[in-house]
Amino acid sequence: MNAIALSCITFLCISGGALLGMFLPGHHLSTDDKDVVRLGTGLIGTIAALVLGLLIASAKGSYDTQSTQVTQMTSNVVLLDNLLVQYGPETNDERNLLRRAIVVLADRMWREKSSEVAKANPFEGSAASEAFFAKLQQLSPQNDAQRSLQARAIQIATDIAQTRLSLYAQTNNSIPMPFLVVLIFWLTIIFGSFGLFARPSATVFGSLFVFALSAAGAIYLVLELGQPFAGLMQISSAPLRSALTPLGP
Repeated sequence: MNAIALSCITFLCISGGALLGMFLPGHHLSTDDKDVVRLGTGLIGTIAALVLGLLIASAKGSYDTQSTQVTQMTSNVVLLDNLLVQYGPETNDERNLLRRAIVVLADRMWREKSSEVAKANPFEGSAASEAFFAKLQQLSPQNDAQRSLQARAIQIATDIAQTRLSLYAQTNNSIPMPFLVVLIFWLTIIFGSFGLFARPSATVFGSLFVFALSAAGAIYLVLELGQPFAGLMQISSAPLRSALTPLGP
């Protein structure tokens, strides 16, 4: 289920809880009964606020980690190309292969990370990437400088592959669904208590609508941050795609 659909369900549950609370005979409760309800709701509200804060922090941390990995991969690609330039003009074929491999890499990475169906399939390296790595290993250095450059290029290519596999292994929206269901249930109870002691009016309805929308927006933020390669806040693939300019004829 995508973030928008789950956020809409959250909004409907919370709004429904608030409306249901308005139709319950809360005004017939005694002062002691009202105090118990308020204390219990305050406890649930505190727990829900802590949990929601932790979820947002965890989702933001995961988003930043994957964004940093993409940035590191981009910088390694540029460094790898520069090493091949220093090696000599005989690496033009390898540099052309690198450019094709990066385009394929970006296409596959954003496609598989934005689709749960792709995650069910085993990982397979692209033909362009395998051809580039094979050509890189087949270089015949003529001096110590070229041997050093080849070794560094192989190491950086390996680092790029490891980062790629690390991104592949990370799952989107790792928050368990039962966890979200419980959180939504807590929010519904809290908003039900809001309506329990409120008299129906345009001001009350408008306020509860804004509050429910804000709570649903927090759930949406958590879910969006949990899928950094899709949605409104996805990591841009443009820097990786445009990291290397095309070689001249």
